[in-house]
Amino acid sequence: MTTFLLIMHGLMAVALLGGLTHQAFAVLWPTRAAGGFTSAYRAVSAARFTNAIITFYVMTFVLGAVIYPPYRIAVRTWIERARLWHISGLFEYKEQALAIGLAMLPFFWLVWRNPKDESMASARKWTTAILCVIVWYSFIAGHIVNNVRGLFGQ
Repeated sequence: MTTFLLIMHGLMAVALLGGLTHQAFAVLWPTRAAGGFTSAYRAVSAARFTNAIITFYVMTFVLGAVIYPPYRIAVRTWIERARLWHISGLFEYKEQALAIGLAMLPFFWLVWRNPKDESMASARKWTTAILCVIVWYSFIAGHIVNNVRGLFGQ
């Protein structure tokens, strides 16, 4: 059951990562003229991603909290016995960053509530960028921690 939940957690994280990255590109590098793939990728309505991003963030966070006790007992104790402190630290930073991101979600929703309000443009840009960095870091750190036992042996 834990493996199934871990796979679901990963799939939701990929959906979150895709939506947030798409929104970040659209708000940080808006397209000026029609062109190729990168222009089309950036020419989306960034505001449309907001509710999906919040929903996927909360769902991924909650599912991560559900699978956290088995991780804490099985994987984390092994990592600490193997003295892989840098790997353990990656996950510690991930926990803290995701908690900060969770606390940012109400503000994220507020700044994207009215995307035509130009007084919030800077707040939208930086809130989206910070959340994007948090989610990318967490995704990469989660994969490293998930795979470390297979890399270093049983």
